[in-house]
Amino acid sequence: MSRADRPVTLAAIAGAHGVRGEVRLKLFGEGAEALRAFSVFDAGNRRLTLKSVRPANQGAVATFAEITDRSAAEALRGTLLTVPRSALPPLAGGEYYYHDLIGLPCVSTDGLAVGEVVAIDNFGAGDILEIAKPDGKRFMVPMNVRAVPTWNDDGMTIDAAFVE
Repeated sequence: MSRADRPVTLAAIAGAHGVRGEVRLKLFGEGAEALRAFSVFDAGNRRLTLKSVRPANQGAVATFAEITDRSAAEALRGTLLTVPRSALPPLAGGEYYYHDLIGLPCVSTDGLAVGEVVAIDNFGAGDILEIAKPDGKRFMVPMNVRAVPTWNDDGMTIDAAFVE
């Protein structure tokens, strides 16, 4: 599967909301507003057509055309809502989607293989990459120009001073 077609998870159905088939969503993106850019989501082995979505406490509440009652909504608890990577809006220079960085191989500025990106966190001061070394140990580096001077779809370079 090409990188452009890889599914990107935008939300997960957390359970039913009310009796008319609305679902509670756990969001993995920029909020309920971001979901409105998509009309159809892949949901496991089916497709769901978004009718409405609104912000809610710790997530969102959505209505899908194919879910008409509480039982149907409850049956989808835990279902991931995805779109193909190619459906996401284009990025400006220097921007990235976390999804695109996960799995990228990393080399140091000295040319040594370092490992691969396994997670990205943001604790409020910027994105932090978690890199898994070939021996299984992990370390973290900030996603900034000093620590990661170059990156593209094929991999990234980590400044040797940040490699543990």
